[in-house]
Formats: sequence, structure tokens, C-alpha cells
Amino acid sequence: MLDHIELIFTDIDQMMKKLKKLTYEANMEKFRTEQGHFIDEMVRYVKDSDNTKEAADEVGKMFAAGVWDAFSVNGKIRGRKQVDLNFFMIYYVFPAILLTKEECAVPLCDSVRDAWNARFTDTQINYASYEKLYGSFRNKIFGIF
Repeated sequence: MLDHIELIFTDIDQMMKKLKKLTYEANMEKFRTEQGHFIDEMVRYVKDSDNTKEAADEVGKMFAAGVWDAFSVNGKIRGRKQVDLNFFMIYYVFPAILLTKEECAVPLCDSVRDAWNARFTDTQINYASYEKLYGSFRNKIFGIF
């Protein structure tokens, strides 16, 4: 399960550049279309399990370990790369999980967050829904952008 999970970050640079309300909406649609199978796999595994918490914890640990293995060099991830990964998780991965509207989405996000924070020890991230993030963007700042 979650083979090549690092591919979920394929367009990280492009999707985090010039992040505005309209680009965020388009980027999320693209992310869900191109990488949604990873989200679906995680959600399905937890949903089909008899013990949601245990399955979510297992997925979270596998997810964090897979990302660590893919991006660490000599047992470390460069500071800038870690920041980019963190923001991508917050803006795309967690909201995409929550957008599934499955009952297990929140426990899955909790477990992925906890495993992420445990694996990447200099990090403490949290998550928000797509609607909350999308609503925090402004279309224009002082009528300029």
C-alpha cells in the first residue's frame, strides 16, 4: 500500500507558486484528478477496516515513512524542502482527504498529522478543510491583484 507515495508531491513547486484563490481552486482540482488515487487508497483502507483508529494510525505511519524515505538525504531533509512539504500537506493533502466526506476522513487526517509530526521532529503541522483555506484567500488586495 502507498507504493511511491512521493509521487503525490509531483507538482509541488508549481502548485505552491503564486497561490491565490483562483489558482488554489484549479490546483486542487488538478491534484485530486492526478493524485487522488493515493487519497482514495488511504481512505478505502481505513474505511474497510474493522478498527478505524488502528488502520488510520497504520496509514499515517506508512505515509510519513514513505515521504521520509523519498526525500531524506543522509537521514535529514533540507529545511526548505521540509517547509515546502509541510505547506503542501496543509494546502492539498489534508483538504483532499477531508473532501472525500467519508466518516473516516477526520480520524485519518488526525493520524497522518500525528505520524508526520512524530517523523519530522522539527515540525508541528495541523490541517484545515478546503473550504476554510479557500475562504481565507482574497480575490484582490487593494484592488490590485
